Amino acid sequence: MITVAIVFFGLMFIGLPVGFTLGIAGIVGLVQLGGDAFLTMAPKRFFEGLDLFTFMAMPFFILAGEIMNKSGITQRLVDFANALVGYLRGGLAHSNMVASVLFAGMTGAAVSDAAAFGNTLVPAMVRQGYSRPFACAVTAAGSIIGPTIPPSNLMVIYGSLMGVSIAGLFAAGILPGLLIALCCMAVIAALGRRLGLPKGEGGPSLRTILSTFRSSFLAIVMPVIILGGILGGVVTPTEAAAIAVLYALLVGAGLYRAIGWGDLYEMLERTARITGVVFLIIASASILGWWMTFNQIPQMVAAGFLSISTDPNAVIGMILALLLLIGMFMDINAALIILAPVLVPLTHSIGMNPVHAGIMIVLALNISLMTPPVGACLFVLASITGERIEAISRALWPFILVEVLVLMAIAFLPQMTLFVPHLMGF
Repeated sequence: MITVAIVFFGLMFIGLPVGFTLGIAGIVGLVQLGGDAFLTMAPKRFFEGLDLFTFMAMPFFILAGEIMNKSGITQRLVDFANALVGYLRGGLAHSNMVASVLFAGMTGAAVSDAAAFGNTLVPAMVRQGYSRPFACAVTAAGSIIGPTIPPSNLMVIYGSLMGVSIAGLFAAGILPGLLIALCCMAVIAALGRRLGLPKGEGGPSLRTILSTFRSSFLAIVMPVIILGGILGGVVTPTEAAAIAVLYALLVGAGLYRAIGWGDLYEMLERTARITGVVFLIIASASILGWWMTFNQIPQMVAAGFLSISTDPNAVIGMILALLLLIGMFMDINAALIILAPVLVPLTHSIGMNPVHAGIMIVLALNISLMTPPVGACLFVLASITGERIEAISRALWPFILVEVLVLMAIAFLPQMTLFVPHLMGF
């Protein structure tokens, strides 16, 4: 086990892509177990790691997000959000959060949110008088709403690997996502006067709200179709993802006429590239995951945690600390695939509902998307806006703090997570 750990952390330290790091560490583990004979298991595990029908939902949701960004649907959502809250002090920052909620119901990816609003809202906020680090911080904080409010690619991975209802996870993610948005808007309001955030002109205009709602109606209907179909049991998450792509194409190309054949090729290419990276991580991690299971590492970790304390609240606190720490240094897809099989038996031992445990794990890793040093959303915003990661990180701390508080509330108060799923019969 020590050799595998040295290989894994050594390869990560020198910067080898995480998909290759996981695969090489897993193969070293197989050789240690049974020499060359065990190597024949690697291709089988590599294939079986991806041989789940629900994984097909991920490229479809990614492609749907690409189409919506390219077709201008994102800008229509921003206009509607601005009509609702743009008149407040820090109005464009509030609009950023509301738009993140609306956008979340379509893509399920934080990086897509960060890229879309980094190109549109951050420059607009800077022109209106916001500092660029603060504008990036607001965008990063709102971006994690994407993989929290369904659909969520991370929930698809977790549900597929752990055998937990993806529809149940989707239902459970609604309230935490809305709570994150409200708490972040409270931070913006609290900082408004101290930072001298710009205030929108005039007050709320019913005419503007109705006009922008009419313009963005087809985009707003999309989450209703996706979630209504999944939660109503009409379609599977994979089928709903395919419908999302078709709907986005019909709206973006057919009605808005904003997408050409050249655009479609670029979007397919980008979707394939993103999906390939994620699937390589999943497949490689399945080799390492089998090695960990064979060596009973999940049971050893569970026993280690329980030897410190058997109190459920103490165990939950240790799990959260581990997830937040690991998430700061590792790709969250890899972290989920490695840690879920280790931590889920531990959550079972303290009597946690599987859906509740899943949301807790997913939300903790989502927060890692905006924490230095390797938060993916930080890198996306830094590359798009040209702002330094250090400056964005300094402006982010108030948002990170309140989102961690939301995570703790979700973790220690299961009714906050399970209310909506129970209401829908999950």
